[in-house]
Amino acid sequence: MQQLGIESTITTTNTAAGIGNLAAKTLLNNKYTDGSNQLNNYTDTTNYKPVNTWDKITDPNRWQPLSIDNGNHVQKFLTPQWGDVTPFALQPGNQYLPPPAAEFGTQAYIDQALQIIEYSASLTDEQKVIAEYWADGPQTILPPGHWHLIAEYVSTRDKLSLDDNVKLFFTLGNAVSDAGIAAWDAKEHYDYVRPITAIQYLAANHLLPNDHPLVRTNPQTNVQEIYTWAGPDRGSQWIDGTTWLPYQKSTFITPPFAEYVSGHSTFSAASAEILKRFTNSDELGACHTQLSNTSTFETHTPSNSIKLCWDTFTSAADEAGISRLYGGIHFQDGDINGRVLGRKVGAAVWEKAQYYINGGKVAKSIPESSSVVGLLTFVAFSAVSFIKSNPISRMRK
Repeated sequence: MQQLGIESTITTTNTAAGIGNLAAKTLLNNKYTDGSNQLNNYTDTTNYKPVNTWDKITDPNRWQPLSIDNGNHVQKFLTPQWGDVTPFALQPGNQYLPPPAAEFGTQAYIDQALQIIEYSASLTDEQKVIAEYWADGPQTILPPGHWHLIAEYVSTRDKLSLDDNVKLFFTLGNAVSDAGIAAWDAKEHYDYVRPITAIQYLAANHLLPNDHPLVRTNPQTNVQEIYTWAGPDRGSQWIDGTTWLPYQKSTFITPPFAEYVSGHSTFSAASAEILKRFTNSDELGACHTQLSNTSTFETHTPSNSIKLCWDTFTSAADEAGISRLYGGIHFQDGDINGRVLGRKVGAAVWEKAQYYINGGKVAKSIPESSSVVGLLTFVAFSAVSFIKSNPISRMRK
């Protein structure tokens, strides 16, 4: 900050820097005690323990940590406490808890697995590009960051002012924050199985229907086989069903937390809801081109350049959601109910943000901790706007 000419020790309330420093300090102090366990590297505070182990399925409804390097490294559920983080607009994080997913032993459970197998067997280059473009895995900007980039595009497209940008990113930031809380609350609550576990378990126990065109039992080995994507650069072929893998990077085949609901779907739907309301339109008008042979999942994908375009925020959010089915790491219910959850979260955050932006005061019905966060940001950008319009203050800048 000092390199940019901003003194971090200024705390006077008649300067932009002072207001910013005060707001940031109070906000950071608030986040230290918001339930995320930031001061302890976000380690689990719930004492979560998986029902299944990496080498044994006790309950095929529940999440299974995957083994990396033959058991030398086993996944741990990433931040199971996140549903308990203090939200901005939700009251509380499970306010919009979605209905349960399909239960093992039902036809719906088998059907959702078959749907993923069907996608995997016939992936087009465009579907592969969609799966990779929206993946946003480790060492990337992640889904919330992706939607902030889309918001930056909108800001440039619409030539937004500083005040408008503050309001947009204040609202969007709180939307993806609350979306994460709501999604992780559902993930921890249902602790639901990922496709990789469900499909492999069904095949291992001969529970997939042999009359399905993509399923057969090998008469020589008595192994239930699946016709599917067989791995990087191998195309689709018959494989042992217990070895089925999703279309993902070989170094990150499935995220280390439960399936239901899809975080991507929740983040994306919440973000689209905010952007639609902020711009008073669903129009996006953006594109991305994936050049031929540039995939990080496979060597020769796509065979020709693929251009993805989104006319609307809704279509972009929906594509982000279904990308997780193409990629084989979410079921349809996780996607669709994640979208529903995200839209509800987005609407709630929008109303709460507008309350502050339009000069509201903290109401008794608003939880004190979340009100402090919103009010601080509101005060910060309101005071900066005042300073910008005040000729005396302007001379001091």
